[in-house]
Amino acid sequence: MGLRIEVTKVAKAYNGNPVLRDCSYNFAPGLTYALQGPNGSGKSTLLRFLALLEAPDTGSVDYLENSTVLPINLELRRRFTLVLPRPGIFNTTVFNNVAYGLKIRGVKSGEIEARVDTILETVGLSHKRSQRALDLSSGETKRLGLARAMVLAPEILFLDEPTANIDPLNTDIIEEIILKMKAGGQTTILLITHDPAQAERLGDRLLLMKEGKLVPG
Repeated sequence: MGLRIEVTKVAKAYNGNPVLRDCSYNFAPGLTYALQGPNGSGKSTLLRFLALLEAPDTGSVDYLENSTVLPINLELRRRFTLVLPRPGIFNTTVFNNVAYGLKIRGVKSGEIEARVDTILETVGLSHKRSQRALDLSSGETKRLGLARAMVLAPEILFLDEPTANIDPLNTDIIEEIILKMKAGGQTTILLITHDPAQAERLGDRLLLMKEGKLVPG
């Protein structure tokens, strides 16, 4: 069945200014959702709620499996991953950056090696394996952030502006990676984009943040 996310009447205000108002939506497993909306409309705030990094003022975000609401714990949090517009990169090699999440999960070194090498090939960074990650271009850094998430095989992947401020070549590469993940049908993807054409290319469901609520795009 997979994980389903149920957002119910979520509201949030910062310094008295409402960002989300009575926002409700059900995210079904295995689909790709493309979320659009103007700056300041609450897209990234909603993503933080979904990733359980922040709590709404009112309302709820629930993860369900087989109609059962799951407790919010480390086990649940390890089933999804958020990739921010500017991924935090460690001052070490590309390989070590991608391997980090597996190491803290106690994965054996042989499996880490195999999984990291597979993902680096998928995102086109195999030739940068031993290079210092801080020396990558902005587009390559975006791909590295995606690789760090993908290597964990998350059931749900949240992508906040995965192709913002990068060149067309890297944009094409990242879109192709997302389309391959989408075709696999194993991962629920929710991505924020300012590009309507990209939303059409990548999304099974198009959503628009309008007046603090989610509506079909």
